[in-house]
Amino acid sequence: MRNLNIKVLGGGYKSCEALLRSVKEAVANKEVHAEVEYITDIEKIMEYGVMSMPALMIDDKIVSAGKVLKAKDVEKLL
Repeated sequence: MRNLNIKVLGGGYKSCEALLRSVKEAVANKEVHAEVEYITDIEKIMEYGVMSMPALMIDDKIVSAGKVLKAKDVEKLL
């Protein structure tokens, strides 16, 4: 089984941390192997071309931006 690379991009706000919690919950629920990173460095985030936060990247592809997903919504993306 391959390892997913998941990045939560955000400025450390409550909404960004809520998305991070949802991602961790979804990974646990789906029992997938994933490396979850929380990136708050605004320069790094801008390198990814993200303008709306929080944003979610799975395997270097932006799959959500500007909204806090619930765990069940993240599970659908995994």
